[in-house]
Amino acid sequence: MARMKQFLILTLAVALVSCGGSGGKGNTSEKNKNKTGKKVPEKVSFGSLLPSVFSVTTYDGKRRLEQGMGFFLNDSVAVSPYSLFGNSNRAEVQPLDGNATYQVAGFLAVDRINDLVLLKIKNLHRPGLKLYTGHVPRGALTYVVSPIRGKTVPIGKGKMLEESTIQGNDVFRISNIIYSSTNGRPVFLNNREVLGVGKLYSAGIDQDYLAVPAEVVAKLLEKQNEPLKPISRLGGKVPPEVSAANAKIKGVLVETDYGNIIIRLFNNMPLYRDNFLKLVREHYYDSLLWHRVIAKFVIQTGAADTRHARPDDMVGWKGPGYTLPANINPKYFHRRGIVGVPRLPDRQNRYKRSDGSQFYIVVGRTYSDKELDDIEKENHIKFSPEQRRVYKTTGGAPTLDGEYTIFGEVTSGMNVADKIDTVSVDKYYRPLRDIRVKRIRILK
Repeated sequence: MARMKQFLILTLAVALVSCGGSGGKGNTSEKNKNKTGKKVPEKVSFGSLLPSVFSVTTYDGKRRLEQGMGFFLNDSVAVSPYSLFGNSNRAEVQPLDGNATYQVAGFLAVDRINDLVLLKIKNLHRPGLKLYTGHVPRGALTYVVSPIRGKTVPIGKGKMLEESTIQGNDVFRISNIIYSSTNGRPVFLNNREVLGVGKLYSAGIDQDYLAVPAEVVAKLLEKQNEPLKPISRLGGKVPPEVSAANAKIKGVLVETDYGNIIIRLFNNMPLYRDNFLKLVREHYYDSLLWHRVIAKFVIQTGAADTRHARPDDMVGWKGPGYTLPANINPKYFHRRGIVGVPRLPDRQNRYKRSDGSQFYIVVGRTYSDKELDDIEKENHIKFSPEQRRVYKTTGGAPTLDGEYTIFGEVTSGMNVADKIDTVSVDKYYRPLRDIRVKRIRILK
């Protein structure tokens, strides 16, 4: 039982150098052919593109949170990393060609899985950078720009090293340096078109410099006509009027490869209910895997790194960019059919904050009085007579009580959960054959 509990806990765990270069100098480029077969010019100038690139700083009130970069896609819509905005309620940008700052008016659309957000900026219109969505060969020259220094535009030159998949997302690995403060900078090709959005990826002591492909950005830009929303909506909270409407829904229908599961969300858990429904409306869960299946215990989904995961990928580590405060209500316990939220272990997460998107359904098993006595001693909890009755007859996962937030229950489709629970899995409890959440629909 302790081992199962352990597996449920997520580990969800030079001037040119200073401006992002990788050792190249100035605007020069090698004498070879680019991807279109045309000769590469001796000099590649990016000065005219600087007005379309900006630094961005996010705030929670007066408290400064994050700094990164972004750029315009057309004269009124810009793109930047979503992760800069997750806990903010305001932001300002400063174009690289000047010192003036402008307030972010709000966001139009978000791609949490690829860490992108479309922005509108007050009283600022700049030409959009052109996205390159064609084939890019390994070794293609890449460039990043920094703010003007005197009359010089600092250029960092590098190469596209390879196409790769990291945390389930398709990316380009590049040799240009991306700092945390320059996440979101455009990565250019020698034709001055954008290869992708620069991103620093850290895994322990290892770092990778990446570019989120322009093709992904172009797909998000298709949503530019959506209503403008305040950036405070990018976190877990929703406006009061939306929360009031959410309290009236009947539930959600989870469509899986094995059938449908209907879940009722608890209205006395409004933060979790509203966050879940917000992600459903964004189609966040579409095509994500049931990535952890522990027989007679739980089935789990909602990890952002599973949508494009390959069979040998380690998954289950990526959420929507934020966590939620724990709300462990003693009214609820982990009986069969309960829906709860996994989290990082206590040593990394002293306040037991929940993952922002993942959830599990308890399949469970029945327990004897002796087993329940042992769990009480091990976990320093006390089961009520009703809890003991349920765990001995209907079953559940009592080892999780008091440790995880519960926010819903299955009202129909436990036979589907049971079917998923029986599949063959690898040593990390990932099913050997992919099982997906096709989509989740709100039942009015």
